[in-house]
Amino acid sequence: MRAETRKARPLSKITVDHEDDATETTVSAQLDSTHVAPTFAELGVREEIVRALAEHGIERTFAIQELTLPLALAGDDLIGQARTGMGKTFGFGVPLLHRVTTEGSGTTALDGTPRALVIVPTRELCIQVAGDLENASKYLPGSGKKGLEVLAIYGGRPYEQQIEQLQKGVDVVVGTPGRLLDLANQGHLILGKIGVLVMDEADEMLDLGFLPDIERILNMVPDRRQTMLFSATMPGPIITLARTFLTQPTHIRAEEPESSAVHERTNQLVYRAHALDKAELVARVLQAEGRGATMIFTRTKRTAQKVADDLVERGFACGAVHGDLGQIAREKALDKFRNGKIDVLVATDVAARGIDIDDVTHVINYQCPEDEKTYVHRIGRTGRAGRTGTAITLVDWDDVPRWELIDKALDLGMPEPVETYSSSPHLYEELNIPEGATGTVRKARTAATGEAADGEARRERPKRTTTRVRRRTRGGRPVTPEAGTPDVAAQDASAPSTAAAPAGAEGDAAPARRRRRRRRGGSSSNATAATQDTVSASAAQ
Repeated sequence: MRAETRKARPLSKITVDHEDDATETTVSAQLDSTHVAPTFAELGVREEIVRALAEHGIERTFAIQELTLPLALAGDDLIGQARTGMGKTFGFGVPLLHRVTTEGSGTTALDGTPRALVIVPTRELCIQVAGDLENASKYLPGSGKKGLEVLAIYGGRPYEQQIEQLQKGVDVVVGTPGRLLDLANQGHLILGKIGVLVMDEADEMLDLGFLPDIERILNMVPDRRQTMLFSATMPGPIITLARTFLTQPTHIRAEEPESSAVHERTNQLVYRAHALDKAELVARVLQAEGRGATMIFTRTKRTAQKVADDLVERGFACGAVHGDLGQIAREKALDKFRNGKIDVLVATDVAARGIDIDDVTHVINYQCPEDEKTYVHRIGRTGRAGRTGTAITLVDWDDVPRWELIDKALDLGMPEPVETYSSSPHLYEELNIPEGATGTVRKARTAATGEAADGEARRERPKRTTTRVRRRTRGGRPVTPEAGTPDVAAQDASAPSTAAAPAGAEGDAAPARRRRRRRRGGSSSNATAATQDTVSASAAQ
């Protein structure tokens, strides 16, 4: 019956495969240029959700959404497989919101305990998915007075705030496995009424070692539920997980004709670069014409921070996201990147998983990826949602063998990167870099703002009053200078070089020498008298 329903969809090519044990139905679709995607309203989505999405410019579905929504709205279990940036979030988010707020959809009425749970691998993806669900549920009714309550639960934040929100009432929870399991074991997170369960980026959770935690969570939710699993790839353990916890799932693949592992709209460039010249090279790439938001990937946290600091010194609006930063600092950097306050974000692979920003124009692999899967995930941050993008990979001499394996696995046809420096003409030509571009867009921050900062500090520093007078002392007692004798303190203030004056200038040198002796000596009165006698004797001779 599902197969007949799928065949009726207006896609150009649909293939339906049945497993031998009849436990899984696979639906694959390839879209041609003549296909017109239906709107969310045409697929039967609630009017409140359609209106909220329209306010963000989202009206028609992507391929994965078009295939997923009819099954998900009906309450079927499914496996969604599509590359990053193809709209998987709303593929499960829209039917999730529709079902938990619609009577007769199979979920119980909202009462302040979670009805839907979305499990994600990283904190950044957790924030991203929760934000998308909040936008789509803007006009939906919920258990609270403000409407549907969506809560993001992840590590790096105090438990108390999340516990307090759970106690007030939550309808949909998005969280990372570790924090979800902690709160569930403590009794703060109630999973006994979950009607819709989603596992997003399941392959990433496998890579990060979260599979045991996910299995524990799945054993806490009711057996009667709808389960959706979304993943870019389907390794063996994920298939086993799906067959264990999903009931006769439909496996959905949405592709375009002759699709490959990477986005065809992404222009891929690979350069063999010297480690000492990478910073200069990247600085010039960031000045390419048409460059917008840019993500730079590194393998280590230390390198990420070093690159970010260097780019800031060169005058670029840059931030960093890596494991050594606190959660608040990471969130601030991501918010600035999303809001356009900075247009360059340096990140490690783990920290960048789940960062979903559609308008990234350039991706730079500052260090060669570990394998082809990491490469696909990195460059998948650009060329998203039908846009074009540019991916630049810098390969050190030592990383050439690793790159050859990546090139062979993905059949990229670029096994030998071109030797490239920051001054290479082909770099400027291929990336449309202006001829006059240098390693900085303005003077280094310390040099450019140093004089201004000093002047600002001088302006902010309280001015000395003219009534303040520094008095000479001798042996702890104030000394009144004779008439016509210049005060030593006044000389010090007006002429800082007095102490270095020639010995022949007695009016300057002698008082300064006596002053130094008074600072060091314990009994300054006797030492001063002896010095004066010696000077008088020398003058008499």
